[in-house]
Amino acid sequence: MKTDNTKAQMRKGVLEMCILTLIKNGEKYPSELIDQLKHADLLVVEGTLYPLLNRLKDAGYLEYEWRESNAGPPRKYYRITPEGESTAETLRQAWSELVQSVQITLENPTS
Repeated sequence: MKTDNTKAQMRKGVLEMCILTLIKNGEKYPSELIDQLKHADLLVVEGTLYPLLNRLKDAGYLEYEWRESNAGPPRKYYRITPEGESTAETLRQAWSELVQSVQITLENPTS
């Protein structure tokens, strides 16, 4: 059984939570998010990130503003909304519960 696709799907499943959490800690532009996610081995490419940012914005979890840049064209900086903060916390709690459930299952497979 090939696990690459399964591993990719698991990463994709937690990206919303990770992105909301990263932006909750301060405004970010997409390149910063990509760098931080790559650093955490949650490999993300622009083709994955931009549609996700748009979905989060359309859901009311993120806002953005354009800012001039010294190193090229203007950049779109994202910030989290109050609804996004609430959603990030809900996702973190759900993640914690899921991790705990999986850990119990892995440690006691015959129970």
